[in-house]
Amino acid sequence: MTTASPEAQRRTRAFARVIGPYVATFTTIYAIRLPELQGLTGDLFGQPSLMLMLGAMMLAAGLVIIGGHRSWRGPLAVTVSLFGWFVAVRGFLLIATPATIRSGVDATMLSPTAMTVARVFFAALAVMGLVMTYAGWFAGRRAQETVTASAPRKA
Repeated sequence: MTTASPEAQRRTRAFARVIGPYVATFTTIYAIRLPELQGLTGDLFGQPSLMLMLGAMMLAAGLVIIGGHRSWRGPLAVTVSLFGWFVAVRGFLLIATPATIRSGVDATMLSPTAMTVARVFFAALAVMGLVMTYAGWFAGRRAQETVTASAPRKA
């Protein structure tokens, strides 16, 4: 199995440096505050123009990740690529089928079991965000320092 090129690895770490902290921050907040957000989701779904804008922004962000990160070599690269597809598909569904998304959110908010599952899901995403943050900011630097240190020096 071949490894990704150094450029692809740098690009993957760059995406992880941005995506990781964002995902870790927001999904931690969602996991903790999910029961309080029921009124917010009702307000959001009650305004079709906001849903359209949110879906459009999510679709655009997902497409930027998909288009800018085309590497699938290694766990971090796969995670970044899958995240891009996940965001793009969610954005598309918010635009194409907002009523279906709303019914799913409403059903989740009304069911204690589904609420617990959602909180666990958000907590798992938060851990994924922390791992991506570490890999983007720290693990890549260590690997780059190793490569630099082992490179032959010019006289």
